[in-house]
Amino acid sequence: MSLEQLWAGWRHEYVSQATEAERATADGGGCVFCRLASSGEPAEDNGVVWRGPSTFAVLNAYPYASGHLLVLPLRHVGDLGELDTAESTELWTAVRGAVAAVQRAYRPDGLNVGANLGRAAGAGIPAHLHFHVLPRWGGDTNFMTSVAGVRVMPESLPVSWQRLRRGWPTH
Repeated sequence: MSLEQLWAGWRHEYVSQATEAERATADGGGCVFCRLASSGEPAEDNGVVWRGPSTFAVLNAYPYASGHLLVLPLRHVGDLGELDTAESTELWTAVRGAVAAVQRAYRPDGLNVGANLGRAAGAGIPAHLHFHVLPRWGGDTNFMTSVAGVRVMPESLPVSWQRLRRGWPTH
């Protein structure tokens, strides 16, 4: 098999600018997760489902599936190695809580749990570490996703928030 190369020299400028813009906000300035972290107690209007001393869980505003949660530290850190022991412990406990809430609220056939660490790994907001927890069902990819590249959400974010809040192991 031969490997053809596609030259896209123009991308260097784009990638460099995107990287520099990201580094400019590395301190948390303009970070949507930092705004959510400081938005107060869990509420339907901020999407925060659960909040602990150093981590919180929030609905993904652009979910892959209904019930898609993000679990993240309150502190603006982009790397697992930047977490102290207490943050790391609470973060994993919160991921486990999110899994339990999704299972109680949706009774899925399976779940995806993961983190995209860094822009190259697919992180949309790489400067603020976060885990994804989302329900999956056998056959949950339909023609809209396969053919049109569109996802159809069967419920609104406020309804998802209510279901997950009720399903969280402890409030």
